[in-house]
Amino acid sequence: MTVAPWMTSTRYASGQQAGHYESFYQRGNHPTRPLAFWIRYTIFSPTGRPEAAIGELWAIVFDGETGRHVVAKEEHPIATCSFSHDQLAARIGDAELAAGRLVGSATGPAESISWDLTWSGDSDPMFLLPQASYRRSFPAAKSLVVTPLARYDGRLEVAGRTIDVDGWVGSQNHNWGSRHTDAYAFGQVAGFDDHPDSFLEIVSARVKVGPVRLPMITCLSLRHAGTTHELVDPLRGLRSSKADYGYFFWRFAHHDDRVAIEGEFSAEPEAFVALNYYNPPGGTKQCLNTKIASCTLTVTDRRTGRAERLSTAHRALFEILTDHRGHGIDVRA
Repeated sequence: MTVAPWMTSTRYASGQQAGHYESFYQRGNHPTRPLAFWIRYTIFSPTGRPEAAIGELWAIVFDGETGRHVVAKEEHPIATCSFSHDQLAARIGDAELAAGRLVGSATGPAESISWDLTWSGDSDPMFLLPQASYRRSFPAAKSLVVTPLARYDGRLEVAGRTIDVDGWVGSQNHNWGSRHTDAYAFGQVAGFDDHPDSFLEIVSARVKVGPVRLPMITCLSLRHAGTTHELVDPLRGLRSSKADYGYFFWRFAHHDDRVAIEGEFSAEPEAFVALNYYNPPGGTKQCLNTKIASCTLTVTDRRTGRAERLSTAHRALFEILTDHRGHGIDVRA
């Protein structure tokens, strides 16, 4: 696996006036059961108020068997946090993230989660934008998968319950920007049930350029059967993709000269939690978040007409970012 330093190094500069958010997050799914964790080490700095910058520590364990999802979040002054500018290393309070290990705990209003996990992986990174775009100001939000198909081992303590993590598969990720995307559906599958070595990263988003809201654009990267299909050029996405999503479903299609990819994410409302995301320019977005969604995908070779179907019953990451509040999901953090 080749990881360039810029993929894991922190973009935030202490005291900067420009607004900024940045997250290093890990997520993993049980191999067969609808159980998943999501742990995120985040910087938030509001525009023009660097003295108000904080570190946010998030942890969620999704349990599709009991329907009980445990959510914990802490906020710490940025002075008590550290984020490396030359390697993957972050600390918020006593919680730490490093290459190969993450350990810590977070307490929410009523429940707590602690974790002691090791992780490993040798897959090459995957991108949602052309690589040159990661060094440009547009789009304002950047995201990449540093380690697809990461393997996790260790233990979670979840509201007094111990969960052994033994060979759970997920990913290590990095995202950052000066503002959140105006609205999006975002998805990821780290191994389909019938194709465990395939990986999908996808977003359908609406962004503004000044006062003008652009049409929805879908960008996706699929690694399957030894080939990485990067349909990540936003201009091509305007012409060649389509998508439709609501609070709990998302249908999409995209193609280039070689391949056509279409599919759907879905989950019952009970699979989601709602979270408040601070936006650097001001205000908050709401994120409907689950890591136990279903996903079906059809991949068609446009030269031969051969089509393959990939699916997972409950191993998909699925998020909706919105300004609307009519979704009916309780805000947990």
